[in-house]
Amino acid sequence: MIRYALKCDHDHRFESWFQNADAFDALTAAGHVTCPECGSSDVAKTLMAPKVRPARSAAVKPETPKAPPAPAPSAQATPHVAPPPEVQAEIAEEIAKLRAKVEAESDYVGEDFAKEARAMHLGDAPERAIYGETKLEDAKELIEDGVPVMPLPFTPTKKVN
Repeated sequence: MIRYALKCDHDHRFESWFQNADAFDALTAAGHVTCPECGSSDVAKTLMAPKVRPARSAAVKPETPKAPPAPAPSAQATPHVAPPPEVQAEIAEEIAKLRAKVEAESDYVGEDFAKEARAMHLGDAPERAIYGETKLEDAKELIEDGVPVMPLPFTPTKKVN
């Protein structure tokens, strides 16, 4: 896993984790990496200082934890703190289980997701579990119209045929 500091074309800054550098490039090219603040898919990597741990022999005994300082009134975003590796592995395992369940028990509708979800909500199509992809604007419209949808914590596997 690799964490990148990212910035959209509206200068909103955020961080995200990717399986590797190639995964970031592929997801960005497909338009799946979007700014959480404005939804822009024009996202680029920014400079980021890596976190490097000292050698165990050079490690300093941690001090007693202090209460974190109160956030500044003008703070708009909470910094992302990565969970420890063992928790990340557990999360990845749970996401893999969820993916298997969704793919086994739902119909993949691809980029027709918004159209299919709206048709089921209006009664023009039979109710069934579906998953797919849609643009952020279309997802917002579905939510505003009361269509029960939610994002998945993974990118669906595109099925051909």
